[in-house]
Amino acid sequence: MPERRNIFLHGLSLTLRRFPAVLWAYVFNLGLALIFSIRLHAQFSSIMGHSLAAQRLTNGFDLPTVASALFRLQDGPSGGSAGSFSAIPLYLLVYFLLVPGTLFCYQTKSPARLSTLFHQGLIHFWRFFRITLLTILTSALLLGPLIVIQGKWADHVDRHAVELHAFFATLVGYVVIFLIASILRLYFDLVEVYTVQLGLHLRYNGKPDRRIRRALAPAWRTLSAHFSQAWPVFLFLTILGASGVILTARISMHMLAQPRVWPTFLLVQFGLFLHLFTRFWQRGAETSLALQNPIFTPSPLPIRPVVGKVNPVDPLHPNHPVPVHRIPSPDLPLDPIPNPEPASPSLNEPDPGVFHHDPNVPPQ
Repeated sequence: MPERRNIFLHGLSLTLRRFPAVLWAYVFNLGLALIFSIRLHAQFSSIMGHSLAAQRLTNGFDLPTVASALFRLQDGPSGGSAGSFSAIPLYLLVYFLLVPGTLFCYQTKSPARLSTLFHQGLIHFWRFFRITLLTILTSALLLGPLIVIQGKWADHVDRHAVELHAFFATLVGYVVIFLIASILRLYFDLVEVYTVQLGLHLRYNGKPDRRIRRALAPAWRTLSAHFSQAWPVFLFLTILGASGVILTARISMHMLAQPRVWPTFLLVQFGLFLHLFTRFWQRGAETSLALQNPIFTPSPLPIRPVVGKVNPVDPLHPNHPVPVHRIPSPDLPLDPIPNPEPASPSLNEPDPGVFHHDPNVPPQ
C-alpha cells in the first residue's frame, strides 16, 4: 500500500529535487521570447524613430500611444502577427519535449538532465501530441457552448445593468468558465501523468505500453476520488502564479520612467519565473497523487510466468524480467507438496537391536 502524503508539500519536494527541469524550461521560454522580440523591436523602432509622438514613450509612459503603436504594427508589409504565430509551433515543440521528461523524472529517481528530458520527450512525443488534440477537442465541446452563453449573457447585462452591478454580473459567468476549465486542465494533467506511468510498465510482448486510452479511466477515478484534495491545491497554485505575474507587472508599470531598464526586466522575469515554478509545482502535486494511486497494483497471488516465445514478466515488478534461474523448466513437473516420508537408512544391513528384539533379555 503506497504511503499517504500531503500532495501539496510532496509536490513541492518533487519540484525542488528536480529543479533543473524548471530552469531548463525557463531558459527555453526566455530564449524564444528574445528571438521573437527582435522582430518586434525592429518594428517599434521603425515607428518610434520617425514620430514626435514617440516622446510620450521615451520620456514617460502613455498607454494610448502604446495601443496606437500596436495597431500600426499591422500596417507594415510583413505583418506584426506573423512572428507571434510562428512562435506557437516552437513553444509546443519545447512543451512536448520538456514536460514528459519532467514527469518521468518526478516518478523515477532519474536526475533532471537535459539529455534525460529530451530523450523521454522524444519517446512520449506522439503520446502527448494525441493528448493535446484530445484536450482541445474536449474543451471545444464543453467550453464552446459556455462561451456562447456567456456572450449572450454579457449582452443581456449591458442592456439592463450599468457600472459595478454589470461588472460583477458579467464576472460571474467568466468565473464559472474558469472553474470548469480548471477541472478539465487538472484531469488531462492526470492523464499525462498516468501516460508516463503506463510507459514505465512493459506489456507481455516486452514493449512499453503506449495506449493513451488506458490512462483515461485511472485519471478519472483518481480525480473523482480525491477531488476535494486535488482541485483546491490546483486552484491555489494557479492563483498564486497569476498573482505573481500581476503584481510584478503592476510594479514594473510604475518603473517604466526610470533611466535604467534592467531592474524592470529582472522584476518582470521574476514574476514569469514564479508563474512557471507554480506550474511545475502543480505537476509535482499531480504526480504525488498518481504515485499514491498507481495505475497497477501488485497481485497478492503467485502467478507462474509464461515460458515460450513471449518474454516472461514478473507480475510484482513489470519493469524487470524474471531472472533465468527463477524460471521453472517445462520438462520438470512442479511438486508444490514435498514428500512426507522420511529418508531410508543408509545401513548395509538391519540393526539387530531394532528388528530382532528379544523381550526376555533385559535392556542394557
